[in-house]
Parts: sequence; C-alpha cells; structure tokens
Amino acid sequence: MKIQFSPPDITNAEIDEVIDTLKSGWITTGPKTKSFENKIAEYTNTSKAVCLNSATAAMEMTLRLLGIGEGDEVITSAYTYTASASVIHHVGAKIVLIDTAKDSFHMDYEKLEKVITKNTKAIIPVDIAGVMCDYDRISEIVNSKKNLFRPSNDIQESIGRVVILADAAHSFGATYKNKKSGEVADFTSFSFHAVKNLTTAEGGAVTWKDISGINSEDIYKQFMLLSLHGQSKDALAKTKLGSWEYDILSPAYKCNMTDILASLGLAQLQRYPEILKRRREIIKMYDEGLKNCNLDILKHYGDDFSSSGHLYLVRLIDKDENYRDSVIAKMAEKGIATNVHYKPLPMHTAYKNLGFDITDYPNALDMYKNEVTLPLHTLLTDKEVQYVIDGLKEIMS
Repeated sequence: MKIQFSPPDITNAEIDEVIDTLKSGWITTGPKTKSFENKIAEYTNTSKAVCLNSATAAMEMTLRLLGIGEGDEVITSAYTYTASASVIHHVGAKIVLIDTAKDSFHMDYEKLEKVITKNTKAIIPVDIAGVMCDYDRISEIVNSKKNLFRPSNDIQESIGRVVILADAAHSFGATYKNKKSGEVADFTSFSFHAVKNLTTAEGGAVTWKDISGINSEDIYKQFMLLSLHGQSKDALAKTKLGSWEYDILSPAYKCNMTDILASLGLAQLQRYPEILKRRREIIKMYDEGLKNCNLDILKHYGDDFSSSGHLYLVRLIDKDENYRDSVIAKMAEKGIATNVHYKPLPMHTAYKNLGFDITDYPNALDMYKNEVTLPLHTLLTDKEVQYVIDGLKEIMS
C-alpha cells in the first residue's frame, strides 16, 4: 500500500463550484468570497469574518489592526510552526517564546503568567492538532495582569487587557466548553491550506468576538483596507458604471482571497459535518488499535472539548530522536507517510539567529524528540487505517 500523509479531499462538488466561478467572469475577490465570509461567521457564531490568502496573513493583519509594533511584545509557544512567531517579527514587535507544559503540546500557562510585562500587547496561543487551548485559564491570566496593560489604539483600549489572538490553523470546527473555535478568543486565525481539514488550496480567515464600543463593520473595513493596498474601493465596487475613482488611504498590503479559492471553501463547508465525522471515526480506530502500545496519544475528545481531528500525534514513550527517526524510515519502507509536529522554533536557524536557545525550552524538546504524526485524512479507508496501525505495531514490537 501507499498511504499519503494528507492529500486534499476534492469531490465533484468542489470542481463544479470552481467551474461556476470560472464561467462567471469574476475570479478575484468578489461575491463568492463575500458569501464564504458570511458562512464562516455563521458557522463560528460570530458577527463577521474576513477571508485572506493565508492564516499567516490573518494573524499579521490582526496585529497591524491592533496597532502592535516596535516596542511591543507578543507571546507565543515555542512548540509551533514559524507562522505563529514570524508575524510578530514582521510587525516589528518582540517575539517572546514560552515552553510547553510538561508532557503537553500546549503552552505552559504558569510560564505565560510570569512573562507578561507592561510591553505585552498580545498572546498567540496555538491550538495543536485541532485541540483548543485552555482559553479560560488564558483569560484569567490576562485579566489578572490588567494593571500592567498600556493600550496604544482604540481597539486595545476597548478590550482593556492583553489581546488573545488564537492561532487556530488546526482547529476550525473544534469546540471548547460548548463554544466553537472562532468565538472563544478575542481574534481567531484559521488556515485553509491544502493539508487542512477544510481547504481552499491556499487561504485563511479571521473572526473576532464583538468588542464593546467598537463596530464590527468598522473592523471589517479596516481588514479590507489592510489586505487590499489601503484602497478605498475593492475591485467589485470599482466595476460599477462610473465608479472607477478610488483613493489610497495607507500604503498597506496585498493578501486578499480570490473567488476561485472561496468557491472551493463554499463546497468544502457544505461537506464539513461529514468530514469531521469521518475524522472522528479514524481517530477512534487509531485509539482502539494502538491503546496497548507503548505510546502517549494526544486526546482529541473529552467532556468539555471536541477536536477538529486535524492531526494524530503520538509519542514513543522513553524513546529518543534516533529511534523516532528510525520508526519514520521504517514506516516509509512500508509505504506509509508520517510526519513530525513540530520541530520547536528555537531549533531552527532563523530563531537561533534571533537569540533563542532550545535548552531554555526543555519540555518542548521532550515533546519533539519522540513525536510521530500518523496519516489522518478523509480519503483513508478503514483497511488503510488498519494497515497503518499494524505497521507501527510491527515496527515497535
């Protein structure tokens, strides 16, 4: 067998929607993108959503919307992909990395509490594998540090504390205490990259909770300006007869979603309940099949949370990097593609050059050195899932 790690699940529904867009004569940001935004807002129980060309853009434009820049600090986890931290660097703020809690893929909340200063403007918690962070605990922490907070624009002032910006690249469709990912943090960034549960090939979105004293429509308009060169009219508005004229209100950025991408998303969103259901079935098969192995398996479902089931993370108990890498190689020999999530940021050259040292993040290192991610996607058959289970058990026996 040849088991791919995470191929896109594309059906005739997506193909037909894309063809409809191509035939419409409108392929850049337009009616399909606006429709997708509305449906994301409805799905996440929020007033508005903005679609952009990546989750990275969604996070960076949110930091810019919040007026975060030079002299400010933003905290995120050392155990994540570079996008969670690179956006902080892009806006000129200081990256503050914190370790994970012991034997956890999530940030250490006790350490989080200790590193908040008067310069801290935002926290970017990372929802790993589709499992949301403990946002109640994070909220308690930022509220306990209100006395240190120094707002630098009207949105920050209205929130009145350090802003929680969720990196929810993995958690679209997840729930935390009966609330959807997207309505829990102050702002939430989603990814619709090709390997994600719901894909638009490339793309992302940002949602936000209503902010007292701030009009959500005004926030939406600011995102539009930030993502379309600061132009006072989008392309759709300019097509109206006699409406060519526009102004550039700021030298902004270019990171809009197109209608071609949004059409993929519209079809995927219609199918999303069955996508989540199938992922849950596969996770159940893995959990049952691997329960007696010497593995520490990430829990995806509990009494007060439900994962989006994006990644299946296992740790090889009491094993090191060399053993882990040999398992990955042997799985590949069996035709099974696996992965590692994640190599902590301080291990990468870019972050070493910024002064980070992995020895300061021992828990993240421990999580990384024996972690393997098994294939989890909706094109897997039950027979293929069993093949993965049997292959891993044989290698570890």
